[in-house]
Amino acid sequence: MSVPGIHFADAAAPDGMRLYAIGDVHGRADLLKRIHERIDAELLRDRPSDWRVVHLGDYVDRGSDSKGVIDFLLERIADDARHVALMGNHDERFAFFLKDISEWANFINFGGRENALSYGVDLGAYADAAQAHAALRSAIPESHLEFLDTLPYSSAYGDFFLCHAGIRPGIALEAQSPDDLVWIRKEFHRHEALHPKVIVHGHTPVGAPDILPNRVNLDTLAYESGILTSMVFEGKEKRLIQTEPL
Repeated sequence: MSVPGIHFADAAAPDGMRLYAIGDVHGRADLLKRIHERIDAELLRDRPSDWRVVHLGDYVDRGSDSKGVIDFLLERIADDARHVALMGNHDERFAFFLKDISEWANFINFGGRENALSYGVDLGAYADAAQAHAALRSAIPESHLEFLDTLPYSSAYGDFFLCHAGIRPGIALEAQSPDDLVWIRKEFHRHEALHPKVIVHGHTPVGAPDILPNRVNLDTLAYESGILTSMVFEGKEKRLIQTEPL
């Protein structure tokens, strides 16, 4: 028996909970802090009985302050566990690279030079990849390594399933593979039928939030556009919060 799907218009957050989902950050600690200031002001003003702020992954690479993004997230999570950070493919690859130098090419091609510079390491200043890898590995705080190694791949609240990239259609949400949750594109994007929950994701840059009956894409290319996007879910109400490009 097929599981009935739910339409974006009908999907609701859990009773009494305000849910914020934040798209791909990619080293833009400045934008992350700005959007959190907006969220903090709302929570202080409205004092919802419960809330979650869920980050959809890709904290590192490309932008100028990957280290600052992780520092900020660690501080927020330590202050209140209702701040949640999910795994993105860039975060996963960064963690793999720190353990295995064979991931060097992937790291560099994914914006790793900028990532390394945020930790004070110029990869081009070393005689070879092995020396550069060792220098970066020694510059990473243990708290950052633990953060990268322990990020969950998904979370669910009410009628919403949150992950970085998407899901493989036809597979139960609880049975999704970690690889699909951080990498999938074509099969997920082409699927027009409803899912058991509305999928809230990032991973694929779009010029404006992509709001469809079965999914919402919040990756607005923040590192380049200056626009970091959050969607707010409260009951059946949905609205956007975005940073303004400087």
